[in-house]
Amino acid sequence: MFILVDDLGWSDLGFMGNPVYQTPNLDLLSKESVVFTNAYAPAANCAPSRACILTGLNTPKHGIYTVGSSERGKSKFRKLVPTKNTTILKESFTTLGEALQENGYTTATMGKWHLSENPITQGFNINIGGTTAGHPKSYFSPYKNKALKDGPKGEYLTDRITTEAINFITKNKKNPFFLYLPYYTVHTPLQGKEKLVKKYKAKVNGDDRFNAKYGAMVENMDANIGKILKSLKELKLDENTLVIFTSDNGGLASVSSQFPLRAGKGSYYEGGIRVPFLIKWPKEIKKTKTTEIPVSGLDIFPTVMEAVNNQKKDSLDGVSLLPFLTKNKEIKERALSWHFPIYLQAVNKDKDQARDSLFRTRPGSVIRKGKWKLHEYFEDKGIELYNLDSDIQEKNDVSKKYPEKVKELYKELKAWRTKRNAPVPKELNKNYKE
Repeated sequence: MFILVDDLGWSDLGFMGNPVYQTPNLDLLSKESVVFTNAYAPAANCAPSRACILTGLNTPKHGIYTVGSSERGKSKFRKLVPTKNTTILKESFTTLGEALQENGYTTATMGKWHLSENPITQGFNINIGGTTAGHPKSYFSPYKNKALKDGPKGEYLTDRITTEAINFITKNKKNPFFLYLPYYTVHTPLQGKEKLVKKYKAKVNGDDRFNAKYGAMVENMDANIGKILKSLKELKLDENTLVIFTSDNGGLASVSSQFPLRAGKGSYYEGGIRVPFLIKWPKEIKKTKTTEIPVSGLDIFPTVMEAVNNQKKDSLDGVSLLPFLTKNKEIKERALSWHFPIYLQAVNKDKDQARDSLFRTRPGSVIRKGKWKLHEYFEDKGIELYNLDSDIQEKNDVSKKYPEKVKELYKELKAWRTKRNAPVPKELNKNYKE
């Protein structure tokens, strides 16, 4: 079972240190799991991250870099012509669903798909609620979702998807199944249940780092995950069910502060790409722990494949975490890289914490290796270097202090791009005005 929450930030859960939003079920799950505190989404927003996770391939290989157009923000402020974005995941790519179908699993996706018109053609036997849409029109029925029948008026979407998920698990309890549960929550529109919103208004008490409607959505999401975990236990499936929980990207900074991380969704500072991540599989993972080893959503595909005794690699960009999880074998130090040859406009210039007030993201690439993280920006040939061990907030650019480290990481980043034929935009935008 793979739970992928939409736009849930690294610091938005109790077990990750959030002082306001209550997540008792996930807090308990974290104590029964291996928790990765340095886990990263493969991209800073929805569609590219999901394409990466579900194919095991980084963005240059499938060409999905953002949602919609790569020409986001006003043209006069864009110095370069960005790489054209791909919006649909081509069926030539093998998804995690297809790979598991080939291994005898009944597969279902329930919630947000966002990669094509219908996931049934890309590895899923059952689709409930998944279309090209990136967010729901309403969290309360009627949903106006062509892949989901409306429930009683006022029914809550996250509750409904959970009910469908439990029904699927119950029906398939005697067979191998893969449940991909990409909840629409906690993506906008911010719509929580009235009682919970009232509760969080009192808890937030005017503190603009938090949001009462968002808190209501987080707590409801947690309660529903609790229902599913309880169902697994009652069906005696919990010991041998591999459960993965994470988010597709960082939280939206204008909605919920990602402090102590800088920025949020859409940015390649830590707040935009660092996410909560845990794995539970009692039958095979005998020791629970919390680890600071950096991992990526790209690692999910190879991990699941090894878990079902399929060593098929297909030039995947992640690594299997299974030897570390089950045998405590060391994960060799490696670089994690991101490429975003596109623009993404600002949401809130005061809360975005971007390089400038106009864009959350300008074209560039990022590499993290060990404690070091290097940003490269193509417009101004800007380089930034951060020591994440001492500066998790990415406040202090130390590129001038450590020129040899810059040289080393930059060389590795360029080699990574070359190997993957990653496009670097160079054409000047004729509408640009300095």
